Amino acid sequence: MKFRQTLFWDTDLKSINIKKNARYIIERILEFGEPNEVRWLFKTYSKNEIKKVMNLPRAQISKKSKSLWSLLLK
Repeated sequence: MKFRQTLFWDTDLKSINIKKNARYIIERILEFGEPNEVRWLFKTYSKNEIKKVMNLPRAQISKKSKSLWSLLLK
């Protein structure tokens, strides 16, 4: 998938690795992703991986987004 620069505004898109940077990618897409990016996220990572990142103590996900995704991932 080709990521939007506005989604990863602070990173060189060429340096993003979907395995090594899974936490970073999951956090950004849960917080700022568009529907096609969210679909890609759920095809690429398991629900357990996504939940694990979402529940990390220092996850970069707002309380509102975390609440929404918690409900949707039950």
